[in-house]
Amino acid sequence: MSHGENNQELWTVDHMKETDKGKTGDGKSPEPYPAVDLRSPPVTSEPTSFPNPYTMQSALRKFFVTRPGAFDQAIEDLKIHEVKNSEETAQSFWLFTEIDHWNNERERVVMITDATLLVCKYDFIRLSSLQVQRIPLSNIDRICLGQFTFPEKSLDKREGEGMRIYWTNPQEPSILSRWNPWATDIPYVTFTEHPVKNSNERFSAICQMSEFTAQLVQAVQTAQSKNVAPDRTSGVQVLNQPLLIDTYTGLMSFIGNRNKLGYSLARGSVGF
Repeated sequence: MSHGENNQELWTVDHMKETDKGKTGDGKSPEPYPAVDLRSPPVTSEPTSFPNPYTMQSALRKFFVTRPGAFDQAIEDLKIHEVKNSEETAQSFWLFTEIDHWNNERERVVMITDATLLVCKYDFIRLSSLQVQRIPLSNIDRICLGQFTFPEKSLDKREGEGMRIYWTNPQEPSILSRWNPWATDIPYVTFTEHPVKNSNERFSAICQMSEFTAQLVQAVQTAQSKNVAPDRTSGVQVLNQPLLIDTYTGLMSFIGNRNKLGYSLARGSVGF
């Protein structure tokens, strides 16, 4: 028996003795005391707040990719227009957020085939593919995983971690390209987790960066074993290191990222 139970038992015995002594001559006893549970913690009037799962799900449903059938339609479109025409075999499909060299967030469908890594800008509102970037697997030579970092005096910073995929490029991007937010000759692509990752089990799986990395490394090694470039050795490096985003003011990304302009998102209705 615990110490608290002993105290409760002694208190009960003493209370009974005092009750017996308090009996009056007419045999009537005084009104009993209200029962008290000594083991119960004191009750406070402070309200306790808990996460509201309905509110979270309602916010995630603003992303059109979560609508029933939207991601499945993106898969079918990519299979028909990109994989079938190139006679490749699709291996897996993923959903990530791309972060460009100006720190702008952009929703992307990513596909691994037996020969190519495809990064697709897909409109989940109109259900149509807008732009596809094709990266030969045999050209990928480095994958970096780590925290995002910025120049010391940068006003445009983000927290979190991501991954960056590098491929061989005979020409380094010029200064003009690095300062051009719409440049297309940057020899790497950077991903981070999509905001809907925790909405359900399916999106948790297709937004899983660690599993994507493992499958990509395996696909690159297989592709390079079939097509080894004469001026390089086969294999891909996987490194853990910070991912530098070389921006300073970032006014455009500040406005775009906070308003989720890079996503197919329900923006609300306008009426009278």
